[in-house]
Amino acid sequence: MSDAAVSTGRRGRSARRERRTATSGGVGAPYISRGIPNYEVLSDESAATIEANADRILAEIGLEFREDPDVLNIWKIAGAEVDGERVRFPKGMLREILKTAPSQFTQHARNPARNVEIGGNNLVFAPVYGPPFVTDLDQGRRYGTIDDFRNFVKLAYMSPWMHHSGGTVCEPVDLPVNKRHFDMVYSHIKYSDKPFMGSVTAPERAEDSVRMAQITFGEDFVDQNCVMIQLINANSPLVFDATMLGALKVYARNNQACIVSPFILAGAMSPVTVAGTLAQVLAEALAGCALTQLIRPGAPVVFGAFVSSISMQSGAPTFGSPEGSLLLNGAAKLARRAGLPFRSGGSFTASKLPDAQSAQESAQTITATVQGGVNFCLHSAGWLEGGLCSSYEKFILDADQLGMMHVLAKGIDVNDESLAMDALEEVGPGGHFLGAAHTQRNFESAFYRSSVADNNSYEQWLADGELDAAKRANKIWKEQLAAYTGPALDPAIDEALLDFMAERKASFPDSNV
Repeated sequence: MSDAAVSTGRRGRSARRERRTATSGGVGAPYISRGIPNYEVLSDESAATIEANADRILAEIGLEFREDPDVLNIWKIAGAEVDGERVRFPKGMLREILKTAPSQFTQHARNPARNVEIGGNNLVFAPVYGPPFVTDLDQGRRYGTIDDFRNFVKLAYMSPWMHHSGGTVCEPVDLPVNKRHFDMVYSHIKYSDKPFMGSVTAPERAEDSVRMAQITFGEDFVDQNCVMIQLINANSPLVFDATMLGALKVYARNNQACIVSPFILAGAMSPVTVAGTLAQVLAEALAGCALTQLIRPGAPVVFGAFVSSISMQSGAPTFGSPEGSLLLNGAAKLARRAGLPFRSGGSFTASKLPDAQSAQESAQTITATVQGGVNFCLHSAGWLEGGLCSSYEKFILDADQLGMMHVLAKGIDVNDESLAMDALEEVGPGGHFLGAAHTQRNFESAFYRSSVADNNSYEQWLADGELDAAKRANKIWKEQLAAYTGPALDPAIDEALLDFMAERKASFPDSNV
């Protein structure tokens, strides 16, 4: 074969891969509507027992709501027993309050085609959230910057498998702590038109996020519709701190969704058993979710559960464990029984590299996420090092897995075309289906085709440079960022956002607190 023929052949393969991996502003399903049943590991009888134990925790032990007299007064007026910062709840009180919470709601995106439905049988994928570090094969591990933040927003925007822009995709530590939220929220609005999350690190930053949403969507629209969703973590065990309470109050008052999510590493922040941990998760989540309804009845709220385990030898967090999958599935059932949307899961790993460990641990968790009935999934792509690091290569590898999860969640179509009787009749005994008319009609969409995996011969793999999965992902994220074209943003809205940010930033000094 001539060099020209080899070159043409390679370019043909490359062109086909580029077509398969091409992105057009995140074209794809706006969210997953699951066609498979929930995989349940908890019987109704066992769930009722855990619920009874959660009621005991709430009534006998109670929760602390720290440094927020306003919240304590809200609970007192509602009929809870308030003793200092400790609050105890009569049996059934929280579930009665939660009757006003919607079981499903729409989060509106800047582009209405990107709106997501949270709750019911739906699943929304959002990227990694919170790491102070970023890493890639070229520069290694380092502190995140606002440029990295924008890059991850762009990659999430371009992925057809990512439904949401997320929130703190990495911490831009090159910006002051007390002002970086402006640039983070602006990046989600400017560089994507998918739904996004607001800041929760201080009540005033939550207020700034709401104001930026009002500039983008209109004040009346924001008051009547959810345009942001926020992560409100319980400080487990059985504590809500003033920072989280302050943000929760701002968002609930403005009709924006709160994900009330106990953050638990079992064995350290909860009992070492799955059942004991689930009772604690339920107690914490019910209390935080109910508080949103006391502030504004009908405000959207999500029952969250970030739950994993620790190594009993070292105390380090572990991910992808069987206990983690059991906790996720059990909490999902408890959320359904409470009539609330559920957040959990992701592509978790404790690995420091996008290697075999990270693939195994992340696959274990994301499969449980899809099968267990999660409605909103943070950390679905890019997570490394137990959440300390956002990885460019891992983001690409995870996004490819999310594409597979779309196919899995769809389930099995049974119709005239999928039953393929015409193909069976055409081919008959001893034939093959490669040339069948049915195959020709369906071959392009018949099976999920990975954008990262190498399924070529060993010889072709050698000729292509002997690249492992991480190196292939490294090439892909660079190609995607080079090809990025942002969504249109009304210049008047853009100008108003920039003016608001400049005025607010100038009104107080920089601080890293």
